[in-house]
Amino acid sequence: MNEVVAGALRLVLRIVVVAMGLVLFLSLLAAVLVLALAWLLRALWARLTGRPVTPWVMRMDPRSGFRAAYRWSEPRDADASARRGGVLPGAAEVTDVQPREVREP
Repeated sequence: MNEVVAGALRLVLRIVVVAMGLVLFLSLLAAVLVLALAWLLRALWARLTGRPVTPWVMRMDPRSGFRAAYRWSEPRDADASARRGGVLPGAAEVTDVQPREVREP
């Protein structure tokens, strides 16, 4: 009797997993078809109006990420760093490093 119940549970589990996979596949297929239809209608409209068909692109400037990170690291009060001469408070108390001269590139 245990084998019958275990076999039935395995069969039900397989059916559920296959059904979930089928639903996922069909939803992805529907999304792709909607995008293809939108692109086709856009291309058809461009052809009817005599405009060139421009591709869908994601415009991204690679420098924008650096700029955002650099803006984040800037001090909030630029005048405060100028007043202290670029020296951090408590820098004179550091004893475990060897100071060296700054090289100009």
